[in-house]
Amino acid sequence: MPEERILFISLSNIGDAVMTTPVLQALHDRFPEARIDIVGDVRSSELFRYCPCRDRILHKDKRGWLRGGPALIRELRRRRYQLVVDLRTDGLAWFLRADKRLTKHRARHYGVHAVERYMGVIRSLHGDRPIPACKVWLNDTVRKEAQERLGEFSGRRLIGLGPGANWHGKIWPPENFVCLIEKVCSRFDGVVLLGNAEDSKRSEVISEQAGIDCLDFCGRTSLLEAAALLEKVSVFVGNDSGLGHMASGVDTATLTLFGPGRPDVYRPWSERAYWLVGEGQDIHNIAIEDVARVITHDMLAGAETGSR
Repeated sequence: MPEERILFISLSNIGDAVMTTPVLQALHDRFPEARIDIVGDVRSSELFRYCPCRDRILHKDKRGWLRGGPALIRELRRRRYQLVVDLRTDGLAWFLRADKRLTKHRARHYGVHAVERYMGVIRSLHGDRPIPACKVWLNDTVRKEAQERLGEFSGRRLIGLGPGANWHGKIWPPENFVCLIEKVCSRFDGVVLLGNAEDSKRSEVISEQAGIDCLDFCGRTSLLEAAALLEKVSVFVGNDSGLGHMASGVDTATLTLFGPGRPDVYRPWSERAYWLVGEGQDIHNIAIEDVARVITHDMLAGAETGSR
């Protein structure tokens, strides 16, 4: 019997890529013996590296001719797929050799959230079964490296903070994070700061002014290294960015701060996800006291505060 092959076309942004993982898991549950190739962005597809059901990971070369589309099509046409699931729908699926194609054009959404929309693409296969949680897969090596980077703080009560985002209107001021730490510091032994190199100035403000030990990893981790650190913290608080979705993918409680944006669509997909929205969709209107209350009364209530 010929080997069953599936092509899964994911999305580019980090948060979006994480929110496609329930579809990938549902496909594996439905076709446990199939080998699944994944098309993704060069950076965000790192999140699929240790996915146990995947075969090849392929990328578009955005610097190539026509953004690498023709080269990718040539590579993909070397195989015939029994099923192509295209969550991007830029036409790629229709250039490939496939017995069946599922795209967003004929999706029947389960709800308004992005995960419910993506799962709607495979509703004909998944039916009314529960939608899986988001997942970022880690291996023992990455986890061990995270433990070593935390040093003496490994195994202690840590709060993770993500002070950055991809647009200034989505960024809660770093001074607010400093005040937040003052209000909740009795519940934690240290702070883990995560983000890219552009977030370093904000993380420096927090590290210098916080009255608690801070471990600043902004601009110093890969995506999987950041995910492994997120797995070690008790809770994560950040602006609307990919880090919150990554935290949900390693089953860490998250609090996302929204200004512009729609939490009903873009909040992390998790039973342990919390969010606050600034009045008038202005993130500066989120009160420090409200953030502290959610952390202490909701996220930590009845839960073990020790890191994992």
